[in-house]
Amino acid sequence: MKGMFTDMTVLSMEQATVLPYLTYRLATEGIQVVRIEHPERPDPNRFVGSNVLGEDAMDSYYLPNNVGKKAITLNLRDDEGKAVLKDLVVELDVDIFACNQLPRNYEKLGISYEQLRAIKDDIIWVGMTGFGPDSNEAAYDPILQARAGIMDLTGERDGPPQVFGLPMADLGASEQGYGQIMKALYIREATGKGSRLDISMFQSLVSWEVNPIMLTKSFGARIRRRGNTHEFFAPVSVYETADGYVYIAVGNDRQYQAITELPGFEALSSEQRKTNAGRIADVDRLNKEINGITRTRSTEELIRLFQSITVPISTVNGIEDVIADPLVKDRLITAVDQRTGTEVFLPPPPIITPHLESAGRQMAFPPRLGEHNQDIYGDVLGYDGERIGELKEASII
Repeated sequence: MKGMFTDMTVLSMEQATVLPYLTYRLATEGIQVVRIEHPERPDPNRFVGSNVLGEDAMDSYYLPNNVGKKAITLNLRDDEGKAVLKDLVVELDVDIFACNQLPRNYEKLGISYEQLRAIKDDIIWVGMTGFGPDSNEAAYDPILQARAGIMDLTGERDGPPQVFGLPMADLGASEQGYGQIMKALYIREATGKGSRLDISMFQSLVSWEVNPIMLTKSFGARIRRRGNTHEFFAPVSVYETADGYVYIAVGNDRQYQAITELPGFEALSSEQRKTNAGRIADVDRLNKEINGITRTRSTEELIRLFQSITVPISTVNGIEDVIADPLVKDRLITAVDQRTGTEVFLPPPPIITPHLESAGRQMAFPPRLGEHNQDIYGDVLGYDGERIGELKEASII
């Protein structure tokens, strides 16, 4: 299991977040990821965030999604660059080629599925786009959240739509792309055939909206944002404590009955509130009454009480608290920069992969622009110093 993916290579023409996060997930499996960037117009995310290393093109926002990778430069708008790409596909024995370019650029850059399949017929080709292979509309995560209705479902009931706290269009499409790649690898193993995978960030978001779309289209329901409460269950919300906040989520009538039997919570009991439907009908008053009780108790006391009756409850943690969580702190991935000694920490994937386990959850530091040009063009492709110098002089690499 430890070496299952280590003989595989991903060649990725990537930028921003959606594809870099996907290939980062593949790197945690032990797959070699080689990212391609234009030598003069590299990934814009290299210049976003803080200059934590004191050098150009290595700003903080770029770092997390590029741990464990190699980086080369290549200008594919030049015919000579396209010839170099062919060498890369052959000599690296590329298993997966991925890009998040606009579809209109596939052919002109020489990176379309048909063009690359002609070089290696079992290649798995992945195209990440905002709206699918037939659209050249530009898209960023919040634009997709707006169009997919996610913003309309997020925020206070009487307030404006809000963007989600994480780039869920990016991250969600990445995770779905990860799953599709694993399926494509299985198909290739079984049949010897490659695949073309077109991953739409918009369709990814819409695919999650099973309840809102079914209820709206089938039954004419009007689904709207509800702040911290739930459309179908009560009580479910954030409540004040004497020293902070907790989130309580009641999923059935038995749990609510158990709450009303706790010392100090007896007044919440009523005939109407014995059923979820009754509690939903009285949700505003119910939440006010619960808040009046919880604000007199400490967070620690409330967690102890509700856990004793098996009702889900949690503190509302900051990121610092999450890092210190026993389920997180000993599972963090680390990467150390050999030049500066800087160490970066990342959250683990849902399951620690055999590769990460064998590596002690350590990965290579995010690569500088073109850091592995000599390794790839010289050592792997066999280009001599003169050839590499000519390519650099011509701005091909």
